[in-house]
Amino acid sequence: MIPPPPMDKLGQALRQNTLVRIIEQFGEQHPDSHLKDLVIDEMGPGREIVVGGHRVVNFGSDSFLGLDQHPRVQQAVERGLERWGTHNGASRAFSSVRANIEAEEKLADWLGVESVLIYPSVMLANLGAIPGLVGRQDVVVLDEQAHHSMQEAAKIAKANGAKVAAFAHNDPVALEETLKGLRPYRCALICIDGVYSMSGVIPPMAELNGVARAHDGVLYIDDAHGTGVLGKQGQGTVLDALGSYENTFVVGSLSKAFSCAGGFIGCPESFHRLLKIRSSPYVFGGPVVPPYLEAIDTVIDILRSEEYEGLRSRLDVHIASLTQGLSELGLVVIGGATPIVSVLVGDEGDTLNAGKFLFDRGYYVQSVLFPAVPYHGGVLRVQCNANHDDNQIRGLLDAFAALAPMIIRSRSQGGVTGFDPVALTA
Repeated sequence: MIPPPPMDKLGQALRQNTLVRIIEQFGEQHPDSHLKDLVIDEMGPGREIVVGGHRVVNFGSDSFLGLDQHPRVQQAVERGLERWGTHNGASRAFSSVRANIEAEEKLADWLGVESVLIYPSVMLANLGAIPGLVGRQDVVVLDEQAHHSMQEAAKIAKANGAKVAAFAHNDPVALEETLKGLRPYRCALICIDGVYSMSGVIPPMAELNGVARAHDGVLYIDDAHGTGVLGKQGQGTVLDALGSYENTFVVGSLSKAFSCAGGFIGCPESFHRLLKIRSSPYVFGGPVVPPYLEAIDTVIDILRSEEYEGLRSRLDVHIASLTQGLSELGLVVIGGATPIVSVLVGDEGDTLNAGKFLFDRGYYVQSVLFPAVPYHGGVLRVQCNANHDDNQIRGLLDAFAALAPMIIRSRSQGGVTGFDPVALTA
């Protein structure tokens, strides 16, 4: 018998992984409802998209302020293209275009930190900084619901010799007990989210910071979902909660509310060069392409202007209308403090079918399943944007009104109804 080729053997081995089996099973069992890996053929006007010839209102975009459609931001990208071309063609370890330095300086001034370092994404920022900030004598301690990118970064830190542990979600007492159990160590890097994206919960930062200080710990806060939409001028959650960045590294996104590209770390000036030296993605990866660096400056100007207050006001009205409307339908609503509002469904199949039902009604929302949420904890994740209009919000609520009885029935029966979106539509 001829053994399988090595490539086939590798593929077979990967398909034995539990997560791979679960996700492939979702796709096989729900081929018509599995709205993943979509290809968008057209965008606009407003928040409309065309997918497979079907025009829908996009409630799956994290361009929360709608700045991807803003003329000033688009013009800034065009200016950057004329000034720098499509790419500067070098790792930042060798050179950075002036626009990169200017963007970092302007971000630092806006945020109120001493220094900022830009990475190509938040994921790469975390994968570079967390292992880079600790050594064999240190520990990394994560909130059990910390973003996946921080958990992956902790694995690299562990492979490099640091101790790694988790503590109960948003629990300062549990953090203290965890730190005590890890002694002896030199320093602890305590990794939390500024806003937990699936729940919209903001952690008790002041209490966690108090524990950190008492136990040789520094907070590392991924505030990607707070950047641009929470705090004064969109500065995020950290300054409001702590009053300073004295014991904190803060991570922000440039691809959500900013509608540009990249991520950044705000840090003391003394850490700026250390992070460059110790972050593998910074040294061995490419930069944010220059046209978007020009646009970052323009976005900060908008955040510092009266226009931002108007954008936030419109966004807040949409969030409040959606949250109230969904709650009045008897649905379990998660979030509401940020533009991400989730509706609990539970069963994976029912969650996928619910998303397809809304899609067929003209509204795209994200059907979020394990491992992003707990198994049998599927949610419909709605993302409000400032440039949604009132009719689109009302239309989505009408679609949810038709869907609500199924969701409620599914949850009451443990998610075994196996409802059919086609039958519901009929």
